[in-house]
Amino acid sequence: MHFNSIDREDIVTNVFNQLKEQILNGNWEPGSKIPSEPQLKDMFNVSRVSIRSALQRLRDIGAIVTYQGKGSFVAENIGKFSLNDFGLNMHLSKQEFLDMLVFRETIEFKCIELAAENANEQDIQEIKQALDEMIRHKDNYKEYTTADFQFHLAIAKASKNKVFYDVFQSIKDFYYYYLEELNRVIGITPKSVDAHIELFQALENKDANAAKQILSKAMQTNINILNNEGTWEN
Repeated sequence: MHFNSIDREDIVTNVFNQLKEQILNGNWEPGSKIPSEPQLKDMFNVSRVSIRSALQRLRDIGAIVTYQGKGSFVAENIGKFSLNDFGLNMHLSKQEFLDMLVFRETIEFKCIELAAENANEQDIQEIKQALDEMIRHKDNYKEYTTADFQFHLAIAKASKNKVFYDVFQSIKDFYYYYLEELNRVIGITPKSVDAHIELFQALENKDANAAKQILSKAMQTNINILNNEGTWEN
């Protein structure tokens, strides 16, 4: 069994695709145990966090099941999947996703500017608390997404502009779903976590330009990954 060492930006996606291929080509049969996290870490030469995120994506689509103290196994009913069925699709249309990007580039970027200018110590602590929760739940995309939304909502609150904050609250369900789809499909990568840490630090230093550049770069990375993977919902 041979895996390619990963050194590209979208590490989790690459690991996920190679693990998926082992199942699809029959190297890992239904019911068989797959290598442990430490073994996979050494095989791919990537962090354990990346391995966990890739495995979580396999669990999300029902390809593997994990038992506490026993490890992960290929699902017994994996044979019902076809190559076309076996994958992660973005349950947002490309237009919905792009519309959300426009919203973020207008409203959210302005919130960042205002938060860098107006945030007080309590605001900074609320943003940090949400960030800490994201880091704590980086192996669970649903819990991570809840904290992710609170992170961005706290920035809107720190802007001290009630209209912007109310807008965030009014689209909470869609914004949360957008974040959840990103975290489910792309995975919670170390690069994504680091981007949020850097964004927080920029706000803490009242550097609005740096904060906007960090978020813009992260958003462009997401677009590139989704375009390359062909994961858009029709």
